[in-house]
Order: sequence, then structure tokens, then C-alpha cells
Amino acid sequence: MFELTSYVGLFLAAFGAATLLPMQSEAVLVGMLLSDQYVVSTLLAVATFGNVLGSALNWILGRSIERLRHKRWFPVSESKLEKARNSYLRYGRWSLLLSWVPIIGDPLTVVAGVMREPLWSFLLIVTLAKGVRYLVLTAVTLGWV
Repeated sequence: MFELTSYVGLFLAAFGAATLLPMQSEAVLVGMLLSDQYVVSTLLAVATFGNVLGSALNWILGRSIERLRHKRWFPVSESKLEKARNSYLRYGRWSLLLSWVPIIGDPLTVVAGVMREPLWSFLLIVTLAKGVRYLVLTAVTLGWV
């Protein structure tokens, strides 16, 4: 039972880290990797799935932004939203390869929704970017490189 709840914790950390919440999943993953109690491939899959699903939530929020952006609690100013739109128009869907980067990655996934990036290409690029990030982190942590 402990092992299952640990994987759920990793999933939740990865999911939360991909949203606009100020969370971090890398420390959780590294801790679990260093404990040597978990299957590495399962850790990678759970972290990647949680992080991509969190980014998909951002994409959905971006798709709904026209209805939400005038709400008082909405976290992005109109000027920042316009700047993000212009950047996305300039660099296109391939900018999603930076979806793993702290600070810019989460808003980028929201903007992809605003710009109506098709879900299939969004998921493909974001899964690649976030999966490679976790794979590199795992390789460094376990001394594979």
C-alpha cells in the first residue's frame, strides 16, 4: 500500500507542478529514485503522465480563456496575454518543446490553448519535452551519464 500511495504522491506532485501552482516535482522524483525502492520505468511513466495531464489542464484553461479572463481572480493581465500570443505566433507549436522550463513552460501551455493548438499535436510535443526532461533527470541522478 505504501508503494501505491508513493506513486500517487509523485503523480500529484507532477500534475501540480505542470499547472500554474508553484510546485516542483523534480525533488520528489529524485528522492524516490535515490531510495532505490521503486521501479524506475514506472516512476518515469507516472511523473510524465502527471505532468502532461497538468499541462493538458492548462491547455483547457487556455481554450476557455475568453470566458474567464475578465474574472477578478484570473492570474494573467491582458498585456501579458497579448505578449504571449505574439510569441506563440512567432515561434508556433515547436515552442512547446520548452514546456518543461520553469517559469515559462506553464504559461506557454495555457497560451497553446488560447491559440487553439490541436490537442493531438499539443500532447505529442509536450509529452516528448516533459518525458525527455524526466529521463535526463533520472539519468543524471542514477549516474547513467
